[in-house]
Amino acid sequence: MSAIQLALVEDDEEIRESMELFLSKPEDLNVVGSFGSAEAYIDAFPEMDVDVVLMDINLPGIDGIECVKLLKPQRETVQYMMCTVHEDQDKTFAALCAGASGYILKNASPAQLTDAVYDIARGGSPMSPQIARYVIKAFQVQNQSPGLLQNFTQREQELLKALSKGFQYKEIADQMCISIETVRTYVRNIYEKLQVHSRIDAINKVFR
Repeated sequence: MSAIQLALVEDDEEIRESMELFLSKPEDLNVVGSFGSAEAYIDAFPEMDVDVVLMDINLPGIDGIECVKLLKPQRETVQYMMCTVHEDQDKTFAALCAGASGYILKNASPAQLTDAVYDIARGGSPMSPQIARYVIKAFQVQNQSPGLLQNFTQREQELLKALSKGFQYKEIADQMCISIETVRTYVRNIYEKLQVHSRIDAINKVFR
């Protein structure tokens, strides 16, 4: 089997160098690029031979979710594993909707991270059991709940569907031709009607 071609996108230089160091040790892993921003990776992507990308979610400028959403359709074979310092269910769900195939915390051990790279390269989807349960709940059945949807205006329904597809507030604002603050107001109203406190809970309740 040929070596797995890896790229790292991480704005923290110390973390990035540490990951590059231990991921370069196995003979069948080859780090072909290391980037401090999504923009730098996007510029290099067209000419890069890469199989797996470790992508930080919280990047300055273009964040990891937007980067995956932009590049995944251009080359479906590239597998993206999202990395962050803490388990944010909403952002993780959005990243998976955008095209990521897995998720791992930055405090994972070198062995855990290496195993996750092998797993995602073989077609697996490494993620914590907690996040896996959320994903399963969100995608088990795509049937809408007419009773609940009747409680929302047409615009609120439109926004709910955009949230379920993983779109960020700015994207929703652009799509609906409204301000980000208006999006936040809609979201607060939706959460209040559903008596929930997060995007995941809202999606699970409406799209059972």
